[in-house]
Amino acid sequence: MFTGIVEALGRIEKLEAVGGDVRLTIATDGAYLDGVNLGDSIASNGVCLTAVALPRKAFVADVSVETLDATTARSWVAGTPLNLERALTAHKPLGGHMMSGHVDGVGHLVEKHVDARSWRLTFEAPQLIARYIARKGSIAIDGVSLTVNAVAGSRFEVNIVPHTWENTTLGALVPGSKVNLEVDLIARYLERLLEARQA
Repeated sequence: MFTGIVEALGRIEKLEAVGGDVRLTIATDGAYLDGVNLGDSIASNGVCLTAVALPRKAFVADVSVETLDATTARSWVAGTPLNLERALTAHKPLGGHMMSGHVDGVGHLVEKHVDARSWRLTFEAPQLIARYIARKGSIAIDGVSLTVNAVAGSRFEVNIVPHTWENTTLGALVPGSKVNLEVDLIARYLERLLEARQA
């Protein structure tokens, strides 16, 4: 589980095709990966990855075909910046919202404009997941926990405060940029429970 509070920025150092899928080496500066163990989960742009090797100031993770097909990972190249978050622990503050690191779909940025000292971004989500996005609800965009300000059909708006703009990959997005979306867990489970009850 994750919270969507980005802890560090990483970058893809190396990509290798291995048996039909991909092995990534993701590097980060400083001591961020100190204490990470083999098998630990690290959300990378919202995608839950498992550390299978730990070279200095980096971790290696395998990305399955399913993940390549369901996320923006297929477009990642050496040098791609990534938002990183280690898995939630009992002593860690829950500053964002509960996330699984299982991306629901890929959306794209429609437009962005300055809103006082912040930025207001409009995204379009795939119709299959748009129904889970609610005004004042939570959504994760490339692993960043955000509040939905407005919804119109499959489009929704979020506001990015200066700290988030400067310390995540969101500030580099341009109209057309693709992003990983994870909708609120509670909405998905409620729908499933209602389906079961109706059946």
